[in-house]
Parts: sequence; C-alpha cells; structure tokens
Amino acid sequence: MTQLFDPSSIHPAALDLGRQFSAAGHDLSLVGGPVRDLFLGRTALDLDFTTDASPDETLEVVQGWADAVWEIGRDFGTIGMRKGDVQLEVTTYRAEAYDETSRKPVVAFGTSLEDDLYRRDFTINAMALRLPGLELVDPHGGIKDLHAGVLRTPGTPEDSFSDDPLRMMRAARFAAQLDVEVAPEVQRAMTDMAGRIGIVSAERVREELVKLVCGRRPRKGVDLLVTTGLAEIVLPEVPALQLEIDEHHRHKDVYQHSLTVMEQAAALESGPDGPVPGPDFVLRFAALMHDIGKPATRRFEDSGAVSFRHHEVVGAKLTAKRMRALRFDNDTIKKVSRLVELHMRFYGYGEAGWTDSAVRRYVRDAGDVLERLHRLTRADVTSRNRRKVARLSGAYDDLEQRIAELSAQEELEAVRPELDGQRIMAVLGVPPGPVVGRAYKFLLDLRLDEGELGADEAERRLRAWAADAL
Repeated sequence: MTQLFDPSSIHPAALDLGRQFSAAGHDLSLVGGPVRDLFLGRTALDLDFTTDASPDETLEVVQGWADAVWEIGRDFGTIGMRKGDVQLEVTTYRAEAYDETSRKPVVAFGTSLEDDLYRRDFTINAMALRLPGLELVDPHGGIKDLHAGVLRTPGTPEDSFSDDPLRMMRAARFAAQLDVEVAPEVQRAMTDMAGRIGIVSAERVREELVKLVCGRRPRKGVDLLVTTGLAEIVLPEVPALQLEIDEHHRHKDVYQHSLTVMEQAAALESGPDGPVPGPDFVLRFAALMHDIGKPATRRFEDSGAVSFRHHEVVGAKLTAKRMRALRFDNDTIKKVSRLVELHMRFYGYGEAGWTDSAVRRYVRDAGDVLERLHRLTRADVTSRNRRKVARLSGAYDDLEQRIAELSAQEELEAVRPELDGQRIMAVLGVPPGPVVGRAYKFLLDLRLDEGELGADEAERRLRAWAADAL
C-alpha cells in the first residue's frame, strides 16, 4: 500500500531490532502509540513492540545487541532494553483482562498479531508495522479514525473497559492530548461503567490524570471526566463546582470559570528556557482546583449577594487531601495546595496599595511557586468587563514591577533574620527551645517590615522585645 508516513522517521534501532528477530525466526512489529505518532508526524523515543517470541526467546535475541536489558515486566511478557539513545520494550502477544474484584490485570499470552491488536484500548492504538518490511497492519480502521479525529475501541467499548477500566481515563486523556472526539458509544459506555474505575489503583489513575492535564486541550478531557461521571469517583471536588446559578446571574458558573482559568494559565506558560516551561502540571492543576473550596463556603447574604469567605484556605486543604488520595508526592502536593491557598492574596492590592513589607511577605510566602502564582493570578481574571480586566492587569503589572525593584535591593526569596539561632541564644542567654523560635519569628517579622537594620540594631531590638515578652 502507499506509505502514509516517511520511513526515514522510524528510528534505525527499530529496523535493526526487526532484522534481529527475523534472523532468529520470530515476528516483530512496532505497535501502538509509536505507530500512531508516525502518522501524526511525531517522533517517539520510547518504542513499543510486540512479538510471537516468549520473554526467554526475546532475551536470547537481544543478548549482545542491546546496550542494557531489564526484566521488571517479565511476568507481563515484557522485556525492556536500551540501544543508544532510545528505549525499547518488546512484549509477547497477549490478552489482558481484569478480575472484577482485583486491581491487577490477569495476563494470558496470545498467539497472533491480530488477536493482540484486538485487545488494545483504541483503534488509533491498534495498528502495527511489521518489521523490518514496514507492512501496516490495521484491522480496525485506526488510520481512518485518526484522520477523522474519532476515538473508538476495536471491539465493543463495554468489553474493552471491562478488560481494563483505566481505559475510560485514557479516553479522556487522549481527548485532551490529541483533541479527538470520543465516539458516542464509547462515551455511553464510560458513563454506564464509570463505577468500575474504583478497582484501579490510585497510582494508575494519577498518571492518566497528569497526562490529561498536561495535554493540548485539558479542558476537553476534564469536561469528559465530569460529563461521564468518572470525576465523581477520581476527582469529585471538580463536578461539585457545578453550583446552581441564581436567576439574576449574580455569581459566576464556578465550574466553567475553573476550566477557563486552567486554559488561560496554560496559555501563560513559558518556553523551555523560561521560568514556567509548559506543560506545567502544578500550575494547570492548581488553576483547575483553585476554587474547590467555594461549595463548602458559599453563603447567601441578606443583601442577596453570594460570598465564599476563606474558600482559598478550605480549597488548599481539600486539594492536599485529594492529591494524597491519588498518591502524589509531597513536593507536588505542597506546591499545588500553596498556589490554591495564595490565589486570592493579590486582590485588594489595586485599591489599598501594599507596603514594601507586604510585598516582601507575598514573595516569601509564595517561595518557589512565585512565578506560577503570577500566572495563576492573571489567569483567574475571566470577567467580561474589559475595564475590570484592564484595571486588575495593570495592578498586577505594578506589583511585579515592585517585586523586581525590591529584588534588586535584596534577595527576597532568601530573606532571613539578621541573627541566626545560635546568636539569638547567645544574646538572650537561653537554651534551644520555644523561646528561640519566638525570637526568630520576631526578628523575621522585623526584617520583612523594615528591611536590613544591621546586626547591632537587631540585637538591640531583640533585647527590648525579650524584656517585654519573656
């Protein structure tokens, strides 16, 4: 058939490995995502293959050819290896299904390439290139669906999602990554079977969620999770944002607002050499979650207005709790929840103005998420009132300028008291303990409020504080 891709775009190691297997009397095919990406004009450095060879036979073929080999996936039929700058995984033809009471897949090896392709998640991933001859095997119309931008399953979606419920999350992820439409029957099955996602481990769900949020169209993926009911199980705080709109539209649709903020935050990411290289999960997820404290804090005032007092504090706690449930690492949890907690700090700056002390505190409290906080705060302005948008944007321009000017005078991010703990103990004649911590906080507040005072003046102030406080 006519080639629909440039054969030279296939990594030489893939063709060479095909020749190795052929010489040993085995079939080998490039399969799944790498084949799809070839037709999308993308380059993949992690290559997946399928073969009729058993794991032991695969090890025999690649011995002496691969630069490194690992057998961590051997029980699932997969042998990993590295050749030069590329990683490769070779998996024996297989069938995979979930026991309805288990979180782990039950693996059985298959006997043919066609059977192996049938068990795969979606038609656009159920294509293979036989190596080294580059014969395309596409029994389920993956090329057609790829060109049409439609996500379908090789068999019935019910069978596919029964085999591995995580595929429902993958459908939303591919909608976000590839900007494809999910076929109606696939979306119906996702809706009907959403509860099955509960048997999948939190770690696997988390990885799909990260890829979705970092996709080209994250709004599309999140909205699909909410529409199908999957979000009610894996990220329930997001559909909870669909608050009822009062008849006079006195407050925003918080759910749609959050999706818009996520989109706008992504648009503010920098290039690879900038301060927030995109796609940045921390920024995007914080944007999605920044208002999740609103449902719990919503109050209808006597005036008819709606308030959400301290929703940022509540939201930060809910965000951390959800991320812990999804088994995120502590550093990522800390950064995202910090952004949620601080996203309201800026408001009021334009009207009241801030002292240098307040600007220092803003920078210090943001710490290593300051650049992300700049972007989240700007993205949070979704008003249709152009004057309001211009006013807030101008105020934030001014704040950033003041931060830059103060940073030129001192390293705001590393502001410390002028006396360390050892010196505090020496001046006050106290041992390690709570008093040292209180004194340290006093000196830090002094430093933030008044800038550099010098060690002698700091000692004088410390003694005066101690005389009153101790």
